[in-house]
Amino acid sequence: MDSKKMRRELEERLSGKDRVISYDREKDQLRIESELNGKGITISLPGIVAKWHVKQEKAIDEIVYYVEEGLHAMEDPIQLNDHERKIYPVIRSTSFPTEAEEGVPFLSEEHTAETKIYYAYDMGNTYRLIDKRIMEKEGWSPSRIKEIALFNARSLSTPLKEDQVAGNTFYFLNTNDGYDATRILNKGFLNDIEKRLTGTMVLAVPHQDVLIIADIRNDRGYDIIAQMAMSFFANGHVPITALSFLYENGELEPIFIMGKNK
Repeated sequence: MDSKKMRRELEERLSGKDRVISYDREKDQLRIESELNGKGITISLPGIVAKWHVKQEKAIDEIVYYVEEGLHAMEDPIQLNDHERKIYPVIRSTSFPTEAEEGVPFLSEEHTAETKIYYAYDMGNTYRLIDKRIMEKEGWSPSRIKEIALFNARSLSTPLKEDQVAGNTFYFLNTNDGYDATRILNKGFLNDIEKRLTGTMVLAVPHQDVLIIADIRNDRGYDIIAQMAMSFFANGHVPITALSFLYENGELEPIFIMGKNK
C-alpha cells in the first residue's frame, strides 16, 4: 500500500452527494468537505499508510469512521443550555491545532509541557470541540464550561485491567468512550490509586482511548512503560504523547525514559 493507492481507496469510500474531495499533492493530504456548510476534514495520507502496514484494512475502516462522524458532527447544531451533561474535557498534544479551520479559536488551556486540555460537546458516536463561536452563540463563559466539564469528567467510570510484568504492576483504562485519557484529570481517582501503590506512580496517555497507570518497583519497569507508551502512541487513532508522567503530590511531571532493554 502506498499513498496513491490509499488516496484512491479513501476517495471511493468517502465520496458522496454534497461532498467535495480534493488532493494536495505537495502535502500529500486529502480533504473531504461538505458542500452544505463548506466545512471539512483534512487527513494526511502517509500517516494512514503507516498504520495500514500495522492494522491492514482496520486502519482504513477507522479513518473512514472518523471522517464520516466528524462531518456529521459539523452539520449538527450544538446546544449547551439544558445539555450540561454532554460537556467534557479532552486531552490533546501541545501540537494540536488551537483553532478550527475557519480561524475560530478552540477553548483550551495548558495542562503539562506535553499536553493541553480542550473542551468537547458529546454527540453520541463522536464529539465536537467547543470554540469561541459556540460560546458566544450560547452566551456561555469559559469558566462555566471548564467547571461543568471537570465535574462530568469526575463522574466517568474508572474500570481498570491489571497486568504484572517483571515485578511491576500496570493498570489499563480502556473503555473506548472517547474520554479514557480524560480520566487523568480526575485527581480524586489518581490519589486513590496512588495510596494503593507500593512503588513509583507513573502514568501515560499515548492516545485518547487509553490511560496507563504503572506501579514501578524496579528499573525494568521504566523500560516497559516507555515501550508501552511508544507502541500505543504509534497505533492510536488520536495520538497524544509517547512520554510518561511521574505523579507526585497531585502533580504530573513529564519524564523521558531511555530504554536499555528490548
